[in-house]
Amino acid sequence: MTTRIEVDRELYEWAQSRSDLEPEELDERFPQLRAWLAGSAAPTVRQLEKFAAATRTPVGFFFLDSPPAEDIPVTDYRTLADSGVARPSPDLLDTLYIAERRQEWFRQYSMQAGLEPVQIVGSATTESPIEATARDIREALEFQVDERPGTWAGALRDLRINAERLGVLVMVSGIVGTNTRRRLDPEEFRGFALVDSYAPVVFVNGSDTRAAQIFTLLHELAHVWLGESALDDAHPASRPSEAIERWCNRIAAETLVPGGELRRAIRSDLPISDQLESLAGRFKSSTLVVLRRVFDADLLNWSEFRNLYEAELERVLGFVDQRSSDGGDFYKTQPVRTSARFARALLSETLSGRTSFSTAMRLLGIRKATTLSELAKTLGVT
Repeated sequence: MTTRIEVDRELYEWAQSRSDLEPEELDERFPQLRAWLAGSAAPTVRQLEKFAAATRTPVGFFFLDSPPAEDIPVTDYRTLADSGVARPSPDLLDTLYIAERRQEWFRQYSMQAGLEPVQIVGSATTESPIEATARDIREALEFQVDERPGTWAGALRDLRINAERLGVLVMVSGIVGTNTRRRLDPEEFRGFALVDSYAPVVFVNGSDTRAAQIFTLLHELAHVWLGESALDDAHPASRPSEAIERWCNRIAAETLVPGGELRRAIRSDLPISDQLESLAGRFKSSTLVVLRRVFDADLLNWSEFRNLYEAELERVLGFVDQRSSDGGDFYKTQPVRTSARFARALLSETLSGRTSFSTAMRLLGIRKATTLSELAKTLGVT
């Protein structure tokens, strides 16, 4: 006898709503859905599992009496181009929850191992001077303008490595966990910071352009310096209403493109628009950030800035190849997605027997023990 599962109509409707799939699309994929909604039929376990996968909903939720509350666990500073914040997608929520689980493991590990709290956490306030604080951050991250690598990818790599050296778990990924079919949308969010004294986490949406990821990483690190968790869509043209977001934006911009050095680099005999590419290359920044810094230096008024920004944004979005790829060598990309600092600690504890293989595989999104062992070799964990 085939087992069928009785599910409340409200749960079906909630799952459809959170998935952003059109009802017509679900009707086509699940011809019996209308009967399920009416209560005249019920799905089999396998059918319910397929519906859960299609709507990106944990299957266990369909056994509840009513839809669960899915609150964002950090302060949400997103503006989504000033159009208001929509309900968070399952992709965003799952990414936040994955990061929280990794953070909790690393926090417990750090305390048991007797590690010291991360010194940069909460070491600044919104009253801290922008130029001096940005200078301190550049020094801490070894990100001086003349010492930056020759490519955006190299600059992002160095920033990530040096932030982890300071004690921050940096996760850069354009997908949910290891599921390459669930790509993260940079239009929904660009990054978040989960601040903790022992395990501060910074997540950067790897589906964004390399240059944009650098700005986001610096913005989220500014949140760590403040000791304030946040979810945001940081971008250089925004005018946030919250003091914290304004401060983090200014810190990221000044860290990336120091005002004094920018003024010295700008040529007075050329239009700003003709210098954007060369200036962006010098500072390993996006042309959009450079434009914002030119505006900050009072070399453009707001109207001029907005006109140039919109034109440059349209041009930049035409270069699809600027966006990162989450393909390639799994053993090289996975430590970037999960934080190499986190992965090394977890693998070391697992191979020593203090953490179970099942826990490690769950936290790393790995299904085979052989894959875990190979990843440990790649990271030099024995």
